[in-house]
Amino acid sequence: MATSPTPPAKNSLLRLENQLCFPFYAVSRLLTKAYQPLLQALDLTYPQYLVFLLLWEHEQLTVKELGEKLLLDSGTLTPLLKRMEQKQWLSRRRDPRDERSVIIALLPAGRALEAQAEKIPLQMLDKMQMSEAEILALRTHLTHLLTQLA
Repeated sequence: MATSPTPPAKNSLLRLENQLCFPFYAVSRLLTKAYQPLLQALDLTYPQYLVFLLLWEHEQLTVKELGEKLLLDSGTLTPLLKRMEQKQWLSRRRDPRDERSVIIALLPAGRALEAQAEKIPLQMLDKMQMSEAEILALRTHLTHLLTQLA
């Protein structure tokens, strides 16, 4: 049976292969999926891992600061942080200097996860099969693009 030929796209700008957004979308999904088994071993979701990366670096941050750094709104962060608090990984408390502000701080169980998570970046480097120089260059370009789009 003969198949009918695919008509050429009228506008090459609308071809999937010419879109910058699609590789970003696909890589984002696949990269998050690659993290999944590594994080599952720690009982973490990817967004929780991102919160921990910031808290391991800063010990405590406000919800607003977390949102700004992760590009997430408080409506997305609040339920995530509540679940993490229920697991006794972090605490949430009002800032005594500004009742509108909520401070997120690491608890010992959250701090303990840091040692277990230390191997994740190297495991991901291995999965991506890219050199550290290639990763650095890619991260630099992506950070620049994020700045331009924000």
